[in-house]
This record gives sequence, C-alpha cells and structure tokens, in this order.
Amino acid sequence: MKFFKNLFLYFSAFIPLFVLLVIKLLVDIINQNLTFNFLNTFNICLLSAMIILGIVGILWNTKFSNQKVIKIKINSAEEITDKYFLQYFSLFVMFAVPLDISYFNEFFIYITILIFIGIVYINCGLYFINPLLNILGYRFFDAEYETEDGKIQNAKIFSRYKLKKNQSYFVKVKNEHFAFISKK
Repeated sequence: MKFFKNLFLYFSAFIPLFVLLVIKLLVDIINQNLTFNFLNTFNICLLSAMIILGIVGILWNTKFSNQKVIKIKINSAEEITDKYFLQYFSLFVMFAVPLDISYFNEFFIYITILIFIGIVYINCGLYFINPLLNILGYRFFDAEYETEDGKIQNAKIFSRYKLKKNQSYFVKVKNEHFAFISKK
C-alpha cells in the first residue's frame, strides 16, 4: 500500500507535464498533424490515467491519509521552495520539447526515463520535488521541530502558509523526515 501511495505521489509531480503532452497530442490530432492511431490513442489514455493517479496521490497524501497526526512546535523553518524551481523546469523542458511521443522509439525512451526518475524519486524520498504541490499553493520548508514529548527532529514540511518559529502546528507525518501540515 505504501509503495502505491508513493508511486501516485510521484505521478502527481508530473501532472502539469502530462497535461501539456495530452494538449499537444490533441492539438496535433485536431490540426491533422497526427491521426488517432494506436500509439497516439494509447498515449492519451496512459497520460490521462497517470493524471488521475497523480490526483489520487495528492488527495491520498494530503486529505485522506491515515497517517498519524502529531502536534509540533517549530524551532526554525527555512522556505526552500524556490531552490527547486529550476529542477522542475528543466525536467519539463527535457520532456516536453525534444521528445515526440507519437513515435514508438521516442515513446519508449520517454517511458524509460520516467521509470528511471521514478526509481530515484521513490528510493531517495524526493517527494518535495513536486511542482503540482507548489501550483496548489503549498510551500516547502526545511524545518526543525519539537514534538510534544520534547524530541527534536528535522523534516521537510509542505504547508499552505509560512511556518513561524515557536508556533505549534498539527502535521501528517509521511515518514520521520517528511510531513504535510494538517491544520493550524
């Protein structure tokens, strides 16, 4: 179950790219630059499915998670959302511009690259590299916090508002180093 939750969160990181690719394919088909052949139809269906699974991943991790919610007090928090913008952008440009997924060879290269990135993303816990969360208004913080039992930890935390020193928050802890603010 945890694997699928992480996989769907990975798909969510690429939702903006998947939407752009679906639009590109549909515009090319409407303008008769492409036809509704097997590969183009498969691409549209696959990209649509990955968009849906990504949306499920975001909702599963932010709204419908059964992860424990704990109360924490922020000792320090540095917003680092802007440090990852160029990484997002370069991934999108790398995929959207040079590859024409209406050809079998480029489609397989595209899928292989997504698999390689996915393995690294999930194995290394790079959940914070997710532009959709930023588009949805989440900010990303590198924070040191104290739990109610006095334990001090560091974590990467997604929040819709700026985290303030010495203020308490409730967080959904994905793992000991990654969390979402649940409510103020």
